[in-house]
Amino acid sequence: MVDFKKIIGEKIAKASELEVEEIVSYIEIPPNEEMGDYAFPCFKLAKILKKAPPVIANELKEKIEVDENIEKIDIAGGYLNFYINKLILAKNVLQEIENSGEKYGANNSGNGKNILVEYSSPNIAKPFHIGHLRNTVIGAALYNIYKFLGYNTIGINHLGDYGTQFGKMIEGYKRWGNEYDIESNPIDSFMEIYVRINNLCKEEDSVLEICRDNFKKIEEGDEECNELWNKFKDLSLKEFQRVYDLLGVKFDSLNGEAFYSDKMDEVVEKLESKGILKDSEGAKIVDLEDKDLGVCMIKKSNGSTIYATRDLAAILYRSRAYDFDKCLYVVAYEQNLHFKQIFEVAKYLDIPDKCLNGLEHVAYGMVRLSSGKMSTREGTVIKVDELLQEAIDRVQKVIEEKNPDMENREEEAKKIGVGAVIFSNLCTTIIKDQVFDWDTVLNFNGETGPYIQYIYVRTKSVLEKAGYIPKLDEINLELLQDKESLKVLINLYNFENILMSVVEKNEPSILARYLVLLSQSYSNFYNENKIIDDDKEVQNARVFLTQAVGHVLKTGAGLLGIKMPNKM
Repeated sequence: MVDFKKIIGEKIAKASELEVEEIVSYIEIPPNEEMGDYAFPCFKLAKILKKAPPVIANELKEKIEVDENIEKIDIAGGYLNFYINKLILAKNVLQEIENSGEKYGANNSGNGKNILVEYSSPNIAKPFHIGHLRNTVIGAALYNIYKFLGYNTIGINHLGDYGTQFGKMIEGYKRWGNEYDIESNPIDSFMEIYVRINNLCKEEDSVLEICRDNFKKIEEGDEECNELWNKFKDLSLKEFQRVYDLLGVKFDSLNGEAFYSDKMDEVVEKLESKGILKDSEGAKIVDLEDKDLGVCMIKKSNGSTIYATRDLAAILYRSRAYDFDKCLYVVAYEQNLHFKQIFEVAKYLDIPDKCLNGLEHVAYGMVRLSSGKMSTREGTVIKVDELLQEAIDRVQKVIEEKNPDMENREEEAKKIGVGAVIFSNLCTTIIKDQVFDWDTVLNFNGETGPYIQYIYVRTKSVLEKAGYIPKLDEINLELLQDKESLKVLINLYNFENILMSVVEKNEPSILARYLVLLSQSYSNFYNENKIIDDDKEVQNARVFLTQAVGHVLKTGAGLLGIKMPNKM
């Protein structure tokens, strides 16, 4: 497909004798179409060329020739505005969609590169709450998009199956386990036990010490403690899988914290051999104060490890097992300091520079309740399975009121309800905190998942009414040169660039916002143009464009983890 941005970059580079890659990185898309399709801010060259931006703009314009790809060049202040050939745009976009099918927008930019994405990572014996939902869908979207762009992508569910909390759970279960139906209702039972034992630990220091000793016994292989620990894990994983099945989320590895229990000694030995491991009141630490990162604890005073030790062991293991180019940690921003610490300490573990440089914390904002922050310790959580089911139930109620004869109502309600919840977690910049609001999430007219699904269903309805899908060589592209059609074509053209921006910034909201924009542009096209027309030449052109929109909406939504309904 014609890369207009690169063509413009090459023209400017030739005229300015600068590098193409640098020029291309400066090229912008103007805020409105009257200012052209692409703009180059000449003030970026002011220091290099030692001239005023308007002077640079005029000089460059004199040297740049228009051709079949670039119809016109205008100057606005210090900007060069480029207007591309819309017929070439239409032909290239629609040809590429016709030829590529489900692979439209994909490329081989990731060929030969290994990307690890660590996401979800719930704690065993605790509820899978709405905070886990956000990191699960963000990570799954990144996983899908990296894979779509040719990367060898490995999704890791780094389960929280190790730590002092299990010492607490063991003690709580010993004291009150017979009061609960663990087998039939494990997570609720575990949660109640955890809250009770946590409250008791606050009141009695001796109980907290017993809990810490229980965890140490797990590390030492105590039979009773390990039996209970494995029971908690098995029952929890069964419950988590129900949520993953609803979301359509899968993983390539379920190696959690416990997997690294026999790999931590090497970490400690390497740090000792480098002379950076210090004693501090019986604990083992790495002092990072000189880097304004505080102290990173490696071992507690009782000899037990903490999650930093296990994360370091994981980095070491993954560098050897996967030789990764990137290792993304989709974890809340509250863990910023933790990741800065372990990324710094990892420099002393003899890990290849490629892997060290590929370590990245993809931080996201918290999901908050109207009453404040969620807390497992206090028992104030929103469980994901209940949330998803409520979303499905609400959609079913709407369907029963407005379209009671719809086929496969339950299945369609599931796609819409689950899709709405997924989209609500991805539609804004991930670093921002989120407050969950049903009226917004399930709005069929707003910038939401149901709106995108509605527009997709509309494209399907148009195709069904048309009864015939033409081939591109049957299309008169001159009939797709009106304002609304061109806006749709430009949005379709940008799909691959949007995906590249997502992986460049690890920001799935870029794709979510794009799907809203594409949906809105098609809605305007639909409202302004009669698609099913007596003039079959006109109809064929508009039907073909409709098919292209439906295709890209389905592909893009699928990358976010959203399934498209057939009816709404």
